Amino acid sequence: MTFDTLGLSEKVLGAVTDAGFSEPTKIQAEAIPPALERKDVLGLAQTGSGKTAAFTLPMLNILEKGRARARMPRTLILEPTRELAAQVHEAFELLGKNHKLNIALLMGGVSFEEQNRKIDRGADVVIATPGRLLDHVERGKLMLTHIEIFVVDEADRMLDMGFIPDIERVAKLLPITRQTLFFSATMPPEIQRLTNQFLHNPVEIKAQALSSTAETITQRAVYAPSDDTSKRDALRDLMRGHADDVKNGIIFANRKTTVAVLEKSLQKHGFSCGALHGDMDQRARLKTLDAFRNNDITYLIASDVAARGLDIPDVSHVYNYDVPTHSEDYVHRIGRTGRAGRLGNAYTLVKWEEFRAIKDIEDLIKKPIDWDGEAPTDEEIAESIASKGKRRRGSKSAGPKAKAKAPAKKSKPKKAEEKVDVAEKQEQSSAEAKPEKRHSEEKPQRERGGRGRGRGGKGRDNDHDDTPSMFTEENMPAFLARPVI
Repeated sequence: MTFDTLGLSEKVLGAVTDAGFSEPTKIQAEAIPPALERKDVLGLAQTGSGKTAAFTLPMLNILEKGRARARMPRTLILEPTRELAAQVHEAFELLGKNHKLNIALLMGGVSFEEQNRKIDRGADVVIATPGRLLDHVERGKLMLTHIEIFVVDEADRMLDMGFIPDIERVAKLLPITRQTLFFSATMPPEIQRLTNQFLHNPVEIKAQALSSTAETITQRAVYAPSDDTSKRDALRDLMRGHADDVKNGIIFANRKTTVAVLEKSLQKHGFSCGALHGDMDQRARLKTLDAFRNNDITYLIASDVAARGLDIPDVSHVYNYDVPTHSEDYVHRIGRTGRAGRLGNAYTLVKWEEFRAIKDIEDLIKKPIDWDGEAPTDEEIAESIASKGKRRRGSKSAGPKAKAKAPAKKSKPKKAEEKVDVAEKQEQSSAEAKPEKRHSEEKPQRERGGRGRGRGGKGRDNDHDDTPSMFTEENMPAFLARPVI
């Protein structure tokens, strides 16, 4: 099958040919024809399968007729991250070079002024992250009442990042007659609910089994010690062992702080690398990505902000320094390699307490992950899973070869005695603290003067608190001596 058979216009086909595309991928071949017929589309495909072109090409075809009005865009594409939004913008510039379209890129980290100028001229296409889009809407700079095509890309990533309420807010601002194109790599229950809410009789396309990984990727698990220093040593040894085969690689970590530590550590040991995480400003993120794409740096150390949809065509290796918190993220991480039929390699460092997590990943992708080098025994894996991944007591490394015994448990009577002692100490300390507290509360009142000490307290000097009372025991009225109830 070729792009000529999909019903695209001459302008679009010319741009496709100039871009070097010869045959459509499965998701493109099945999604483009119904999209051109203005039908809703639900596309399920793994990362790297060509989803961007699957909605970009039919949108360009439809946008050849008509023009946008000021502040009233014709089409809207929602992306979970700035990098994905910028990437889709590049795709429109590449494939839409024969079209005179005004494209507005709305994302955080960039000033509102330039974005407002694009919107004021009339944007045919708005590519946005949910937060910045709603900022423009709330400022009255953007109206969504003329949207013809609404695209939600990487919907499962939107779910992970907490954008689902924002998407629902945006959908309520759109016309009912719009066309919706919905793309996701996985289909958790919350995403299924959204598709039932947003789509009307959609054409459902499954380019591959849900949550599957490309057959061109070699996947390996590597046992790693639990202490951070030894684990970084294990990562460097692994990278040095692949030095002759690595063209470039991405190292994924779960936390931004870990990304920063790994960058300093690898640079200290002579590796060419750069970092990418959510705390970086947009200019620094784009600069690092450009350096990686241009081979100015060999390794990109990234949090999951880089796991979804970044189109870096020829990544040879992916290293998971941490096992992903969510099993679905593993699919997206290793999807950075082995793209477009190329061969790829993925290595995951697994600590003893993460055996359960790697087992969950195997259940998700429905294939085993072979161990590279020393592999844990079945008994050790079963022990880790039974303990729910909790670190072994008394073991610093907590690895499968750890031999340290857990300290003996304290008897219940001793614990009870300790609790009583603690309670008595707390009661004693609180009792000792009470007079000091009363003293501290009275001191400011004396310093402020006699306000509030009675009706005659105005102008009174509280330094004379020792003045004797007008009543003595002999002349004390009975009602004053009565106890207060």
